[in-house]
Amino acid sequence: MSSSDKGGVALDPAELKSPTPGILLHQPLLKCAARGPPLILITASSLSLQPASDVPEPPQKWAEEGFTVAAIQDSVCREVDAAERAISVAERALEECVACEGSKVGVLVYDYTVWETVKKALASKPNIVAAVVYADASTPAAETNSTPILYHVAGKANQKLQTSNGSAIHEYPKPKSPHFATPGHDSFHYSSESVSHTRNLTFLKKHMGGPYFDLEAIWDEHTYFEFAERSVEKTMGTMVEEPYVNHIPTAGIRSDTMTGGVGRDRLSNFYRRHFIFSNPDDTELELVSRTVGIDRVIDEFVFSFTHNKEIDWLIPGIPPTGKPVTVPFTSVVNIRGDRLYHEHIAWDQASVLVQLGLMPAYLPYPYPLPDGTKPGAGKRFEYKVPAAGADTAKKILDRNSVPSNEMLEYKIREVDI
Repeated sequence: MSSSDKGGVALDPAELKSPTPGILLHQPLLKCAARGPPLILITASSLSLQPASDVPEPPQKWAEEGFTVAAIQDSVCREVDAAERAISVAERALEECVACEGSKVGVLVYDYTVWETVKKALASKPNIVAAVVYADASTPAAETNSTPILYHVAGKANQKLQTSNGSAIHEYPKPKSPHFATPGHDSFHYSSESVSHTRNLTFLKKHMGGPYFDLEAIWDEHTYFEFAERSVEKTMGTMVEEPYVNHIPTAGIRSDTMTGGVGRDRLSNFYRRHFIFSNPDDTELELVSRTVGIDRVIDEFVFSFTHNKEIDWLIPGIPPTGKPVTVPFTSVVNIRGDRLYHEHIAWDQASVLVQLGLMPAYLPYPYPLPDGTKPGAGKRFEYKVPAAGADTAKKILDRNSVPSNEMLEYKIREVDI
């Protein structure tokens, strides 16, 4: 497999430039371009060059987003003069880097303990147009810096931050430490980091003028390779170094049958053995709606096929029934730079089973009724399964195709055992 087929590949540590001790320069990690705007990161001194898991460390992640990155270790920013010198060195290195384009510089601080010195250093840096900081509850009550600043506060801020000049603050109730966005740290919190990252992109791109990518075209190319060309290599070539896919059936199936893959090797194996060549020849996807954000595409669509082969990613272990199936899906596709990072795919599994004739209309209800009533001798309670077949797809395609609220009439019944 060629490097272009393999997708995003992290820079070899030997290829990373260090203009001075404590500073590393990372070029953009993009599929279709090798240039990007300048971004300065203030990272933990213990930052390693290789990710410890499938979550890349900040310099690689931001390079995958299309930025030219200068990563400064926090240990060289403990004093204002030192921070000014380090940022100046980083700015010069970015200016001299052939991969860097644009004069508007962004700064992102992962260690709040050096924020006060970095903030003072920014006052003498007119090219720095926006800053982001991961903070704790001691965030100051007022912000006077002329540079727009985005605060991510672990927990709840002690006081309401009075922002100006486009500054903003977001609170994250689950994390207990500002290090929730640092992979490998004990306080790392994946979902909070993910939300904060999207907010960072919105904030930085607004002030820096990009980079922007055609997310619809990137997603459409990926699905073309999946369903039309049916090429594992080309499909994986549209994704970052360590992508993942989660298929989440929303009803009627145990959680241990959820399918997909986390990481390049496992996802490649899933595509090759369980997905791309497992879909029937008459598979169709009909788009119902699409929402495009700063870093993701969210689709509603109807997935239709004839169950003439085993589709283990969708209905594992069930032999072909020959039945036609049409079912609503949703997909949340996160795109990092010009490549996919992850897909969260969900569908109504109960609707699939109804259409295959594998979901009974009634199932046992093993509990007493709310008033304490129990079934009589030789009898049992049953509930009518609140699931529909092809009507679910009809309803999402045409709101008037099926009457609403008919399931509200469903009741418990008592039957002979």
